Amino acid sequence: MKRVLTTLSLATMIATGAHADSLEERVAALEEKNETLTEEVLASQTGGFTLVDTTKSYNGMGAAASKVYYSDNPLSIGGYGEMYYANPKGSDDYADVYRFITYFGYKFSDNVILNAEIEYEHGANAEDGGKVVLEFMYLDFLWKEEINFRLGHLLVPMGMINLRHEPTLFNTVQRPELEQVLLPSTWHENGALVYGRFSDLGLAYTVGVVNALNMNSDETKGLSSQNKWIRNGRQGANKKAPFDPAFVARLDYTGTTGLVVGGSVYYGSGSNLKNDPVNDISGLTTTMFEVHASYETGPFSASGLYTQTNLDGAQKVSLGAVERASGYYVNTAYDIGGLVGIEYKLPIFAQYENFNPVQSTVDGLNEEKYKTEKTTIGLNFFPADQAVIKVDYALRDEGIKEREEIFSLGLGFIF
Repeated sequence: MKRVLTTLSLATMIATGAHADSLEERVAALEEKNETLTEEVLASQTGGFTLVDTTKSYNGMGAAASKVYYSDNPLSIGGYGEMYYANPKGSDDYADVYRFITYFGYKFSDNVILNAEIEYEHGANAEDGGKVVLEFMYLDFLWKEEINFRLGHLLVPMGMINLRHEPTLFNTVQRPELEQVLLPSTWHENGALVYGRFSDLGLAYTVGVVNALNMNSDETKGLSSQNKWIRNGRQGANKKAPFDPAFVARLDYTGTTGLVVGGSVYYGSGSNLKNDPVNDISGLTTTMFEVHASYETGPFSASGLYTQTNLDGAQKVSLGAVERASGYYVNTAYDIGGLVGIEYKLPIFAQYENFNPVQSTVDGLNEEKYKTEKTTIGLNFFPADQAVIKVDYALRDEGIKEREEIFSLGLGFIF
C-alpha cells in the first residue's frame, strides 16, 4: 500500500511540477494529493463508511448523528449504545441493555440529505418492556449557512440533552432526570424547521412547527401518577397521531470559545388530540421555555439549565389538573487524567437537580408530592474518544418518600 501511495505521489509531483512556480507550491500540491489518496484508500477499506469525528457537531446534534453531513460518501452508517448496572440501597440490583441506536444517512445531493435514527430499547423484547422506536427521519434541504430547511420526523430543539443525547456527551450514567421529566428527552415529533447560523455574530437559530404535546390525559387530570404528565404527552411517530401544530424556537450564542448560552420556547394547544368530541377542551394551551449555558476550558467544564412549563386553562381539564412545572440543574466536571499521569480523559463530576413536575395544581393539592432533589457524584473513564465507562452515586429525595441511594455503573459508545 505504501509503495502504491509513493508511486502515485511521485507521479503527482512530476505532473504538478510543470505548473508550479516554486518548490513550496510543489510540496503543498503533493501533500494535498497524498491526503486525498489516503482518504480514498481508507474509504475503500471501510466500505465507504465515514469515521466519527468527535469534534464535529451539525446544528447542535451529537457527533455520530452528524456524520452524514461531513461524509464524502453518499451513505453514512453510525450509532451509539449504552447499558448500565444499578444497585439501589435496600433493593435488588439489576442490569439493563438500555439502548442500541443505528443512524442511517444518505446524500441524494450536496443539498438534499436524509438522516434517520432507529432505537432499540431494553433488548427490544416487547414482553419484557423492550421496544423499537423511530426517533427521527427527516430530509434536510440545505441552502446556505444562514437558512436551511428540515422536514419530517425530527428532534424538538429544546434543552441541552434532546439534541445531544449520545452517552459520551453527558457524564452521569443516566441522562439528567429533569431533562427526562420536564424536557422529555428524547422528544421527537412530526414537523418542519428552518435553521441557520450567523457566524460573524456567533448566533445559531431554529424556528418551526411540530406536533403538539397531548395534555388532555389522565396524568394531567390527576387520575394517575402526575410526575410524567409532560413526558407522556409526547406523540412521537405513532400511527395516525393526530396533528395539532405547536410553535418552537431556539437561539444559541457560541461566539466565545468554549461558551454556549441560549434558550428555547414551545407554545401549543393540545386540547383535543384524542379526537374525542365529548372530551374536547378548547382554549387549553401549553407554554414551555428553558435557558441553558455551558462552558469548557481545558480540563474544567460546567453547565446548567432552568425550565418552566405552564398549562393555561388547566381548570377546564379537572380540579386536580397540573398548572405548572419547573426546575433546574447544574453540573461541574474536572478532567484529572493529566493530574494522575495518564493520557486518557478521566473527568470527575458533581450534578445537582432540583425540580417539581407538579409545582402548582388547580385545587392546590399534591404540590409537594413530586418535588425532587437529586445529587449525583461520579467518574468517567474514556479509553477512546468514542467510548466511556461511567460510575456514579446518587442521592434522591422525592416528596415524603424515603431517600433513595443508588450506585450505578455504565458503558457507552458512539460509532
